[in-house]
Amino acid sequence: MRDLTDEAAIRQTIPLGRAAKGFCGCIERIVVGDAPSSLPAHEIERRLIELGFVEGATVQILHEGFFGRDPIAVRVNGATVALRRREAMAIHAF
Repeated sequence: MRDLTDEAAIRQTIPLGRAAKGFCGCIERIVVGDAPSSLPAHEIERRLIELGFVEGATVQILHEGFFGRDPIAVRVNGATVALRRREAMAIHAF
């Protein structure tokens, strides 16, 4: 029998906003922080979920913008979406 707490401790997550071009992973959770935004946290979370950023979805960073590496093009479950890095910081993947 496997202990899930040990497995979760081994699995390191990274905010998608910090990942580099070519990163492939699976979404573990969405955690909207205190980053400055014109939208409330619950609205950002709702929009990300509507775009397909849900727990268990596969993600891949396809492209980065030239200036400041922003925005990023992300493939999520076969659909390609452009995100600002500050919004992508709410998406945690492993």
